[in-house]
Amino acid sequence: MLDVGRWMLDVDRDRGLEREFRVIVFRPSEGLPPLARLGWLTGMDLSVSASLLPTIQLSITPVILITGLGSLLLTMTNRMGRIVDRTRILAGQARAANAEERDHLEHQLRIMYRRAQIVRSAVTLGVASMFCSGLLVVAIFADALLQANFAGAILGLFITSIGLLLGALGAFLRDIFLSLNALGLEVDRALDHPPLSS
Repeated sequence: MLDVGRWMLDVDRDRGLEREFRVIVFRPSEGLPPLARLGWLTGMDLSVSASLLPTIQLSITPVILITGLGSLLLTMTNRMGRIVDRTRILAGQARAANAEERDHLEHQLRIMYRRAQIVRSAVTLGVASMFCSGLLVVAIFADALLQANFAGAILGLFITSIGLLLGALGAFLRDIFLSLNALGLEVDRALDHPPLSS
């Protein structure tokens, strides 16, 4: 419960000035007063903010998804950069190599190019998933503000975003396996051609 009293305080009797104070008394046994009862203190209408709280809570899930996708995309783009740099190095070595070395380097170049295509697909799927997550936030707020029934669109965007995320993770995992295959070729070649002992 909330009790409001009005006290008159004589702050300066010589000048005859008085000020009016509102005194708010809370009863702890009955809990704190709801914010709606305190709206007159600030002159603000808190009903709109209170109605948006569930909407903001619903939008937390896609926002967290966007944050995770950002970290994943950062990893993928760094990996893409390393693949491009390694491909350029191999291309330079292939131009100056002899016939035996050239065959091996060409095989490595094909693997690197295939890896670049896979990582590009993973980045594309991740960006599309992030885009759908952003649209999901817009749809949630549009549904709340326009009082429209966007339940089907919201569910569709969420499922699409998760599906694209799974696709990006699958492509990323495929690139990891392909990189291990390329590493295996290097190991096999090194074991077949051991260095000459001094």
